[in-house]
Amino acid sequence: MNEDMVYFLGKETIKVAAMIATPLLLSSLVIGLLVSIFQAITQINEATLTFIPKILIIAIVLVLLGPWMLDEMTRFTVELFDNIATYVR
Repeated sequence: MNEDMVYFLGKETIKVAAMIATPLLLSSLVIGLLVSIFQAITQINEATLTFIPKILIIAIVLVLLGPWMLDEMTRFTVELFDNIATYVR
């Protein structure tokens, strides 16, 4: 395995991880921002108020996009296993 192969595998791993994590992180960010705006408007200073909406939105995103996330992870893993002979040369 040469340096180019290690660079390629690292790049692909980071790309797949970012693709899978992005919907969860963005939805959590948006709901956190909305709850923070609500707290600022109503002057409610409760730090735990954001947990329930974030948990709910993450659960919804996982239900909706979970099959796609699993498909991407499976595709990447199968590709790794299929090309393992090439990687170890």
